[in-house]
Amino acid sequence: MHRKDGEHPLGDIGQLALLGVFLVVWVGDSFFLRISTFLSDMVSVYIRLVLLSLALVIAAYLAGSGHVVVSPEGRAAGVVSTGAFRYVRHPLYLASILTYLGLAMTTASLFSLVISAGIAVFYNYIAGYEEDVLKAKYGEEYSRYRERTGKWLPVIRGTGGCTGARE
Repeated sequence: MHRKDGEHPLGDIGQLALLGVFLVVWVGDSFFLRISTFLSDMVSVYIRLVLLSLALVIAAYLAGSGHVVVSPEGRAAGVVSTGAFRYVRHPLYLASILTYLGLAMTTASLFSLVISAGIAVFYNYIAGYEEDVLKAKYGEEYSRYRERTGKWLPVIRGTGGCTGARE
């Protein structure tokens, strides 16, 4: 089994397995069983579609800008801190999470939202592993980068220093 340098050994297979679970639950609950989609009657489809559109636009930016770390021809030699990496340390994982959440919100499937939360926990776990690898590989350069950026949400800096959350 080939593993890319710095990635969790179960990262790829875990992501594929969770994608499969999510799709089965989302399609099954949203379009056939409709067991946990009762909230869809309370929230306008237009609002749900706006939320999906917003999530997908942000996810597209994060994935497009963050793709540089998985593209062999565009991979930088050191810590990447440009594009979406200026704002968050895991833009590709965040893009995936936003896509899952957007789809789950669109049909208001509570089962899918629960699966999405589990997927977010998994991504947080593999992101933590990868951060340890990057810290060991790049040392202080990565530590300084971590101080400037949020793991999942952008760090908001005021005039008096950091006012945003790092995790």
